[in-house]
Amino acid sequence: MMQEWGKFLLRLALGILLLFHGIHKILYGIGGVEALLAAHSLPGWIGYGVFIGEVLAPIALIVGLKVRIAALVIAANMAVAIVLAYGKNVFALGPHGGWVIETPLLYLAAALAIAMIGGGRIGFK
Repeated sequence: MMQEWGKFLLRLALGILLLFHGIHKILYGIGGVEALLAAHSLPGWIGYGVFIGEVLAPIALIVGLKVRIAALVIAANMAVAIVLAYGKNVFALGPHGGWVIETPLLYLAAALAIAMIGGGRIGFK
């Protein structure tokens, strides 16, 4: 039973923390994402996919609905974010210490872990 609560805790932590990024984009727009896409010669409309990866998929994780699929969507979203935002600087250190990609990489790793182990029994199916 403790494993089920552990899976639930992992789902909640990832879902809630990432949902705040999505809420920020709902409130303030995706201009930053569009700028990153433009810098890589990609169309800005692709940026609207961030709402799937940072709003819909986190909500699915929180409630336990199609958890493995939601986790894979989040993992893909984070992989793209790392490439677009950091590119060749992926191994750089941050201005206050730490690896510049540590937060999105942690989200990516947690999403992959959830995709592998499943979401557990707690939540909707």
